[in-house]
Amino acid sequence: MTEKLHVDLSGAPQTMLATFYAKALDADLEKPILGDRWAKDIVDRIDYDWSQTTITARNSPAVTTRSAHFDNWAAQFLAVHPEARVLHLGCGLDSRYYRLDPGPGVEWYDVDYPDVAGLRRQLFPPREHCHIVAASVTDPAWLADIPADRPTLMIGEGLTMYLTEADGIALLRRIVDHAPSGELQFDAFSRLGIKTQWTNAVVRRSGATLYWGIDGPQDILEAVPGLRLLQWVSPFDSSTFADVSRPFRVMAKVMSLSSKLRYMAQYHRYAF
Repeated sequence: MTEKLHVDLSGAPQTMLATFYAKALDADLEKPILGDRWAKDIVDRIDYDWSQTTITARNSPAVTTRSAHFDNWAAQFLAVHPEARVLHLGCGLDSRYYRLDPGPGVEWYDVDYPDVAGLRRQLFPPREHCHIVAASVTDPAWLADIPADRPTLMIGEGLTMYLTEADGIALLRRIVDHAPSGELQFDAFSRLGIKTQWTNAVVRRSGATLYWGIDGPQDILEAVPGLRLLQWVSPFDSSTFADVSRPFRVMAKVMSLSSKLRYMAQYHRYAF
């Protein structure tokens, strides 16, 4: 039997284990939302008490509907730009590259802290056009090493809320200034979502802290010159939310009665 990899993370990097486990549980459902067999196969190779994540099959759609949504947006971009560069920021153990399986014209960069990058190298098979970058996404140095010669897609799923506003804005500006054209695709919590972070069991148990609240596109458009809004939606309005269980649909209906609750989490998509 292959020896399992021991994982010892805390703070924001630890939250990736919860999102990863949600995808593994989803893969075993009769009607999975994401159907990520990579997560299912890899979870058994990690030595970790998964009960610490507070994730169950019942609440896994809170993660998998979001991941499926950004898979769809990324696939749309790559269909138009088959020779793009993709910056998958704060990637954790997400298998998006393998799920989308882009053509050989795409150069893909999975960027995360060195300890997370080390795990990726041990758990995922190497691919010629998929590069692992061991760095904090807020460190300007790694981006300077990425060629600026192609349309570029930045994906930041489950990232912005862990950044300070100053670091987040600086990161988005660097990418827009660096690449000739492209898109920014990311999710965010509103300021209310940040204020109520104590209700988020995954964040609370990891010891992480959420910082940056974004109330809508105007917050981004005013701070990052050169952007054009493509889409801004509540998770409840995503097509990936259509297959959730009845309790999730009831919750969404109730929360949608208040715009503040409906957009406590948001999906953002901009062109530049």
